[in-house]
Amino acid sequence: MNSAFERVDSVLQRACGDQFTGAVARIEKGGKLVFECAYGVTRADALARPVYADTRFDLASLTKLFVGTLALRLVALEALSLDRSLIDVIPEWKDRPHAAITARMLLDHTSGMNSGADYRTIAGENVERYALARELVAIPSERVIYSDLGFIALGALIARLSGRALPAIARETFSSQTLGFRPPSPLRATIPATEEDDWRGRVQGVVHDEKAYLMSGVAGHAGLFGSAADVAAMTEGYLGPLCGRPNALLLEDLVRDAVREQAHDPVLRRGLGWALKTTDENSCGRLMSRSSFGHTGFVGTCVWADPQRDVQAVLLTNAVYFGRNGTRDVRAEFYEAVMDSTSS
Repeated sequence: MNSAFERVDSVLQRACGDQFTGAVARIEKGGKLVFECAYGVTRADALARPVYADTRFDLASLTKLFVGTLALRLVALEALSLDRSLIDVIPEWKDRPHAAITARMLLDHTSGMNSGADYRTIAGENVERYALARELVAIPSERVIYSDLGFIALGALIARLSGRALPAIARETFSSQTLGFRPPSPLRATIPATEEDDWRGRVQGVVHDEKAYLMSGVAGHAGLFGSAADVAAMTEGYLGPLCGRPNALLLEDLVRDAVREQAHDPVLRRGLGWALKTTDENSCGRLMSRSSFGHTGFVGTCVWADPQRDVQAVLLTNAVYFGRNGTRDVRAEFYEAVMDSTSS
């Protein structure tokens, strides 16, 4: 191992077995891989298997970054406008306050849509229909409300405009053998397990998010499984053009819009799909610049990129395996170690 990354390795070695059963960390600088390492096992019992660098994890809300990218590609094709009402595609919103919602508002979490729903109250519902029909909790564009329901609506919008299901669109766009919704049954035991709940028992190889699970594992807000390399490749589609490297994923003007402030929030500013560093309390820690952009996922996944230093780091874990205690401190320690390790 490169001695420059001993601190990164130490942070994850200490956390493994306590904060998560397994993890993969991947760091890129200048668009090149400089560190990648797997830690631990898929679960903390006799069914455990080793975690490898290409192990697929439940990406949880990192799904929003991929789905947001699909939406921006439709904008580039002029099939979708960021700032027009969506009622032509979502007629359910006609003559309702929802008629003011735009794609930009869905992407920056200012649509006024509710953040989510307790799965126990919607178990018998069509979740997409429920998300589109639920009353707003704020006036569109009024304020940031981080919303799973907004990204469920975005996923529905993309599918309707494309005339195809999200799995097919994602498979064609991102062209990865390890990225996708609903992993096949033979692979499930190789995927790090997440929470044990009273409803499903120990969750492994199927999406942890309850709303996505009720949607058969395919949703705009959660449901993708993938490797650290998959997340890094998508992130390079944004970081690369900002640092002078061409990338075919998105037009440069859309990249710049996506990672600049679209909606202010004192805790976490919002771009288009991306979260933007706002304070040193964010999960990227103290050392990344204010121009950094990233996202976290509930099960223990995260990515942050700093265009000032041309560095990105992906950390995939199954931290929710040990409970819903949050991993902000481990994440921040990891990203501070990353920035120290790539300072030369």
